[in-house]
Amino acid sequence: MLLCRSSTFFAPSFNAKTSQNLCSYFTKKTQLVSFSKNSPIFCSYSYLFAKPVKDSDFIGAHNLLMKKKATFCNSAISATSRSDEKAVGGNVVSKRLKKKVRRDAPEGVLRFKLDMCSKAGDVVEGLRLYDEARRNGVELNQHHYNVMLYLCSQNGGENGSDLKLICKRGFEIFQQMIIDKVPPNEATFTNAARLASVMEDPEMAFDLVKQMKGFGIMPKLRSYGPPLFGFCKKGMVDKAYEVDAHMIESGVVAEEPELSSLLKISADINNADKVYELLHRLRTSVRQVMESTVRVIEDWFKSEHAAKTGKENWDVIKVKEGVVRGGGGWHGQGWLGHGQWRVVRTQMDKKGVCGSCGERLACIDIDPGETENFAISLSKLAFGREVKADFIQFQEWLQQHGPFDAVVDGANVSLINQQTFNFSQLNTVVNRLQDTSPSKKLPLVILHKSRVNGGPAQSPYNKKLLERWKNSGALYATPAGSNDDWYWLYAAVSCRCLLVTNDEMRDHLFQLLGTSFFPRWKEKHQVRLSVSRSGIALHMPPPYSIVIQESENGGWHVPTTTGDDLETPRQWLCATRSVK
Repeated sequence: MLLCRSSTFFAPSFNAKTSQNLCSYFTKKTQLVSFSKNSPIFCSYSYLFAKPVKDSDFIGAHNLLMKKKATFCNSAISATSRSDEKAVGGNVVSKRLKKKVRRDAPEGVLRFKLDMCSKAGDVVEGLRLYDEARRNGVELNQHHYNVMLYLCSQNGGENGSDLKLICKRGFEIFQQMIIDKVPPNEATFTNAARLASVMEDPEMAFDLVKQMKGFGIMPKLRSYGPPLFGFCKKGMVDKAYEVDAHMIESGVVAEEPELSSLLKISADINNADKVYELLHRLRTSVRQVMESTVRVIEDWFKSEHAAKTGKENWDVIKVKEGVVRGGGGWHGQGWLGHGQWRVVRTQMDKKGVCGSCGERLACIDIDPGETENFAISLSKLAFGREVKADFIQFQEWLQQHGPFDAVVDGANVSLINQQTFNFSQLNTVVNRLQDTSPSKKLPLVILHKSRVNGGPAQSPYNKKLLERWKNSGALYATPAGSNDDWYWLYAAVSCRCLLVTNDEMRDHLFQLLGTSFFPRWKEKHQVRLSVSRSGIALHMPPPYSIVIQESENGGWHVPTTTGDDLETPRQWLCATRSVK
């Protein structure tokens, strides 16, 4: 038995470059910790990896030893992988049989049961299955361990004792994974960081994230959540800023929850410069903010410190130059003006004039180069998900028949407020767009091949419509098995024209496009429809940008996610003050 004078928690250092310092320990309070070969490892629940421990410092805790370098055996990934290479009767096992072999193997059965526990959030059953598997000698792989870490990090129990027990088991499982030389991945570290977060130890969570790069693993945004939110909750401002800096260095872009937490903690300590920086980061990456973030911004503008912050005199020319350089809607010259802020919830009229201060919002330009790069990246994504030859054929067709003033998502438009595919409704929209087009050219209608050849398309009236569009070079039928979303979106982007659809473009496909340029493009190019008894109404893109805007006189307008459903106007936060 090894006695430690302080409450010491042994865990792998995860530093692939260490020499013979194989494990790390971290201490805070004085306790006795007992290690023996056959007894479970006891740990406290708020400890952090700190300094390395030499081999001689933990003789008797040999079951925690690791080799000089973090090398892992690929065979640990899946115990069933070897069975995949076997043959039956000299013939290669079919894919179906291989799958059945993997599924019916002890490792496969365990995987299925643990996945069911994960879906149900049943950590107790998960731990029982894990213990049973270890007793029976089942070889656990990366997926097994990750599911167990996830379960332990998501289930804190109903009381303090349950929380401590689950945290203790979670870190025992984490250590066992390393002892078994099962290679960790991003999910491993992220789940371990979440486990540290449950223990309210953001220091440990951040240390785990920082060690990911030593294994060649790049952290994701979710990896930074546990330390960042933990530091913000504890009011540890400098540490929260350190996590933010590490995110930026790693090329991870913070989203609204992270920026909102940083904004609140910065406002709480009256860090006006940081608040200003974070408002602009919200402007570039989030654009419209949720109600919880609006309240944080609102509280800042109403604070006494905000009233005292700002330049009483500023260089008007520099401010105007900043507006031009940024494409409009902001100047980046810092807080302008002095005195109390007038903060109200308001709306914009159709021209973008504020209902509170009367200022007209800007329509922020989109760089043509950005549009070109976006079209290229879009085609690359499509090549990876569509039949490449089919999409190249479409691009060639578009070069021959384009450009167009508008592209219509035919299926979406035909089914708005309809139970069946309505060609008449689609034709009304097509004619309306042709009438308002500067060139009087028909818009491009994108329809799936099945919509063109079958169903309602077989009626004489609809056949005539389709023939007219086809002869005019204004109809493209996407091939069988394709996703027509790629086609109409690429056509609208490459033609730099309007896109007519009520599709909000929020599913997985559009998430691949990122959160920076695509929302700006969509705002300036998407035409939406409403259908009522009085007819079809086209809702053109607004003549102003729906994004956080900073005016030349120091005022701010913040769009919320409340409203803007074609029926309810969007709510805005307007903050202005008298300039002295």
